[in-house]
Amino acid sequence: MNKKIIIISSPSGAGKTTICKKLLAKKKSIELSISYTTRTKRNKEIQGKDYYFTKYVDFQKLNKKKYFIEFAKVFGNYYGSPYKNIKKAFRNNKHILFDIDWQGAKKLRKVFSNDVIIDFFILPPNKRELRKRLEQRGRDNKNEIKKRLSLAVNEISHYGEYKYAIVNDNIIKTVNHIIRILEFEEI
Repeated sequence: MNKKIIIISSPSGAGKTTICKKLLAKKKSIELSISYTTRTKRNKEIQGKDYYFTKYVDFQKLNKKKYFIEFAKVFGNYYGSPYKNIKKAFRNNKHILFDIDWQGAKKLRKVFSNDVIIDFFILPPNKRELRKRLEQRGRDNKNEIKKRLSLAVNEISHYGEYKYAIVNDNIIKTVNHIIRILEFEEI
């Protein structure tokens, strides 16, 4: 099996994490790359399943040791993807899925050739729907939602860097669309 790196990116609220979870439930040949983060754990998140939650000082120590294939500062917190995730997935004869932003995707593309990467940018149907989704999540206050919406415009401007751009107007339809593309890509 030719192992692949699958990247799913989007602005906050467009549905990438939900899409990734549903995709992993349907495609057993794919393993999730679990990132390290300095942000605070949210309700229902599990250490080692959703993220590896770590202190800033520990994150910086790992970063100095070149532990991360990519890292970025997003909304004041650091996120990083360790090299070991790719090695482990490939050793287990699985493809690996990255739920990362456009900055991380760009760094992965720099390290790996295009024949190894299949990348998707998930777009919201429109700004009004994106705002509604951010509000319904109930995680952010009005200022944080405003900040996320203003950053979304910049993030969306990078969709052309991806092989596939998909408007997520229905989560099931979007996941099925991605699965059909992955099957075309022989995953």
